[in-house]
Amino acid sequence: MDDSVPPPPTQRHNPLHGLTLQAIVEALVAHYGWPGLADRIPLNCFSSEPSVPSSLKFLRKTPWAREKVEGLYLFMQREQRRGSGPGTAPQQR
Repeated sequence: MDDSVPPPPTQRHNPLHGLTLQAIVEALVAHYGWPGLADRIPLNCFSSEPSVPSSLKFLRKTPWAREKVEGLYLFMQREQRRGSGPGTAPQQR
């Protein structure tokens, strides 16, 4: 009988693997700005005297808000890959 422990599952298919919450918030702020981020995810930490440290403190304690932020980050990444994010010119054929 083999008593070895199976290896932990890999995260190679998880697009958020290796990213910190801080990196995600900073990327969203760089892309949308605080007002744009607050428009997309209406949270006080994004609209009332926003800062990265205060947003991180809130998001680390609030799983549903963190999920929304992670979802918006993934959406932003998809849009950037397609080349149709804010600030990019429409592609011509």
